[in-house]
Amino acid sequence: MSAPAASCWTRRAEGVELHVRLTPKSSRDALEGVETRADGARVLKARVRAVPEDGKANEALIALLAKQLKHPASRIRLTAGATARQKTLLLEGDSDSLAERLAALFP
Repeated sequence: MSAPAASCWTRRAEGVELHVRLTPKSSRDALEGVETRADGARVLKARVRAVPEDGKANEALIALLAKQLKHPASRIRLTAGATARQKTLLLEGDSDSLAERLAALFP
């Protein structure tokens, strides 16, 4: 199972793996769309007001994703990049439904 060409997520058996580039200490919380990095990888651009201390920015990112995707925050796990701007999250649940919601937000 894979995602459509050039997407920032990949379908997995347990849900959807999402690649994010997070900007903490922003003036607002927002998901800003998909960006192509220099290496060709695609990432979801996100901003949060929280500071990058003690996991606060990561928690804010999870809360933002949960709200935008109408998906329980308890079913979103940070799997890589805890202290980096580039992060990988696992959204646990039905991969078809999650991919559909992501595609609707970021065609």
